[in-house]
Amino acid sequence: MVQTMPLYRYSALLHVAFRSFACFLVTLVPASGNAEAQEPTPVFETEVRPILKEHCWHCHGEEAELKGSLDTRLVRLMMSGGDSGPAIVAGDHASSLLYDRIASGDMPPSKAKVSPEELAVIVRWIDAGAKTSRSEPEQISPGALLLEEERNHWSFQPIAQPNVPDVTGSHLVRNPIDAFLLAKLESHGLSFSEPADKATLIRRAYFDLIGLPPSPQVVAQFVNSESPDAWAEVVDRLLASEHYGERWGRHWLDVAGYADSDGYTEKDPERKWAFKYRDYVIQSLNADKPWDQFIVEQLAGDELLTPPYKDLAPDQAACLTATGFLRMIPDGTADGSVDQNVARNDVMAETIKVVSTSLLGLSVGCAQCHEHRYDPITQADYYRLRAIFEPAYDWKNWRSPNARLVSMWSAETRAAADEVDKELKDVAAKRTEELDQIVADTFERELQKVPAELQSVAREARETAADKRTDQHKNLIKQYPFLNVNRGTVYLYLKDRLNGHKKKWDDLTAEVQKKRPAEDLVMCLTEVAGKVPVTTIFSRGDHQQPREEVVPAELTILCSGETQIPVNDESLETTGRRLAYARHLTSGQHPLVARVLVNRFWLHHFGRGIVGTPSDFGIKGEPPSHAELLDWLAADFMTQGWSLKHFHRLVLNSAAWQQSSVHRPELDAVDPENRLIGRMSVRRLESEIVRDALLSVSGLRSDKMYGPPIPVSPDEIGQIVLMNDNRDSAGRPSGKKSSLGEDEFRRSIYVQQRRSMPLGVLEPFDLPIVTPNCELRPSSTGPSQALMMMNNPFVVQSSQAMAERLITETPADLRAQVVLAWQLLFSHAPSDQEVDDAVAFVQSFQSPEDANLVTGDGSVVAPVDAGSQDTNRLALAYLCHSLMSSNGFLYVD
Repeated sequence: MVQTMPLYRYSALLHVAFRSFACFLVTLVPASGNAEAQEPTPVFETEVRPILKEHCWHCHGEEAELKGSLDTRLVRLMMSGGDSGPAIVAGDHASSLLYDRIASGDMPPSKAKVSPEELAVIVRWIDAGAKTSRSEPEQISPGALLLEEERNHWSFQPIAQPNVPDVTGSHLVRNPIDAFLLAKLESHGLSFSEPADKATLIRRAYFDLIGLPPSPQVVAQFVNSESPDAWAEVVDRLLASEHYGERWGRHWLDVAGYADSDGYTEKDPERKWAFKYRDYVIQSLNADKPWDQFIVEQLAGDELLTPPYKDLAPDQAACLTATGFLRMIPDGTADGSVDQNVARNDVMAETIKVVSTSLLGLSVGCAQCHEHRYDPITQADYYRLRAIFEPAYDWKNWRSPNARLVSMWSAETRAAADEVDKELKDVAAKRTEELDQIVADTFERELQKVPAELQSVAREARETAADKRTDQHKNLIKQYPFLNVNRGTVYLYLKDRLNGHKKKWDDLTAEVQKKRPAEDLVMCLTEVAGKVPVTTIFSRGDHQQPREEVVPAELTILCSGETQIPVNDESLETTGRRLAYARHLTSGQHPLVARVLVNRFWLHHFGRGIVGTPSDFGIKGEPPSHAELLDWLAADFMTQGWSLKHFHRLVLNSAAWQQSSVHRPELDAVDPENRLIGRMSVRRLESEIVRDALLSVSGLRSDKMYGPPIPVSPDEIGQIVLMNDNRDSAGRPSGKKSSLGEDEFRRSIYVQQRRSMPLGVLEPFDLPIVTPNCELRPSSTGPSQALMMMNNPFVVQSSQAMAERLITETPADLRAQVVLAWQLLFSHAPSDQEVDDAVAFVQSFQSPEDANLVTGDGSVVAPVDAGSQDTNRLALAYLCHSLMSSNGFLYVD
């Protein structure tokens, strides 16, 4: 029988073990007399303070009432100590209570303990005298507690456009991007790779800018052109394409957390009008709307207008639609089964996360419950930022998602709808009048079954209110139940007649209803005029523990003397808080916004940002690989009118972007991750682009733009497919699938983005998870991707459609069909050997057992005669299927 140790003894042994190990680590610290072996003395501000901030400040610094009256935020306060005396004895860690409590495991009381390595740092610091790098502030305030090291962090510095560096290989430089990159490469004895060939470049450009493969004709025209303007014409044509907004709009929708459903609960109800924000983003990018305007509209488009929001011009309607950016987060407040106060505050917290990660490149959410553990963001900072958005949400006077919808009807449309409503009301009245007559007729007929001497009393019983009936009335009704005949029960007596009545009036109602204009609503964020809620700090982030009030403000670390966000702007119908904040962010003086934006743009061109953590420009974020280039790009972006298309032209015309992706041993030895960009990185197509490219090469793609999303639903086996939802009340698919027409072949950006039902064909290729948003898409390689490409009915359907396209465009010429397949899928012609191998593959289908025709829905029709036309089509489809599943199709060089 196994004996168990009492819990108290086990806990005590753990304390002893932890303390012993800590003491062992201390013995490893060299004696002070051994100068050569001694490790450098830790710096309090940069090495010790972060440990205390993470593990101690929550109880000994941040709360209004300090535990044990001890404040660990300043060294002098630790030396003066609390109720138990000084926490630190300079020069003697063994006599220091701080060390003793940590080494024993008593502190911190949470599960997350100070690691032995961190404790060793504290020991060395105390034994060296517990010194600071500079004098500590006399008063404790958010500003006073900011360290010089924090203030000097690279991303908090003003953006200044640095000088373009001189380089040895100046002949390689096409624009300033090349100079900055080449300067760092040359410092490592490296240079750019050779330029990519023209076929590679045009395929790269098409997928980069519009997310679709170029046609063989376009490739041939560019490859054979000798015009010096050929490349510029390609870039301009792509930037002018409507498909550009679809491609680059998807990038922003990731960061915004775009979804066509509420999420939050398992019910995941649909958002019928969310698509308008998606369309706004696509249209804005196609129009090259300046990003300062784009940001202001999304944060405060409603505050650019005057409520009530009626009879809006198209540009005004766009401003209101833009605020859908702030409504994309998961929202469970429409579900009565959830804790409403929790759900409402979750909406606000997630909104702040989306705004901060997308525009500031900071994870401020850590400060919701306590001071940010790594970045110089206080809890008060968090709630001052929350105060900017509080008037639009007002969690104590909440408006449900449907109550926030605003109609886009014009005055004429509203008048037309009113006329139809009047007609519907009249139809309903006449229907009721006729039904009442049927009820009366039925009663009179049934009344004849009552003895004549009781009919007057029976009539009286029916006409008397239930609570005023006499015993005689009640007995009569009990004996003759038909005396209670009414609108709801009359069908029991005249079923056939009522069926006719119902059909007549249902048809008439439907006919009138058709005259009513279709609903046209926008999912947006607005404020209620005259209501200015108070924002308070929540103790430990708990809305049930409000503390002091705060006013709206920028993060302290980013504040300048000119930053002013009003509590209530008297010149506006709204508070003006979000508008002032949006204009502050886009003023050109903010240190983060432009840097964060251009870093994201760079990421989508090169596969990795200059800062590898695009939503974390804080202390723990990855430092920029080319800090001066980042600042030059940010400054140039603002100088050039915040134009994204200008940025694209700059990048695509650089020698850096046009490099070959071929690995070089000397480059890989120095820079295996290609952070120096001495070659172009090979990138896999994103999930949506894989599907879009399949639609393109197969000839199935519909270019229909905008409008409601293509519905998704589970099929009989639970796979999420494009299909109208045909599930019954128990959630079981009926098996009947209605045709979606051309919608089935529209681009993936128009597919319904249900948080709980990602489209099956997209999911294996790292479809973004928006909870609440996608800060950075992963790019993985796994067996599920290969299996999906092998077996998915959509991929099979695409391969068969592509085979039909090859036969149609190059009839009766197998070699020409093979060449065209290569050109469609890879944007270059195959080698002679590849043509021979492909032809041999197609011709190998000679036996009937190989001639099974797989249809688009995955079923098999078989066998067919070997050598027949169907067999040849099947063999060509198999070839297309194989090529579609290859790296040459799924990756871009």
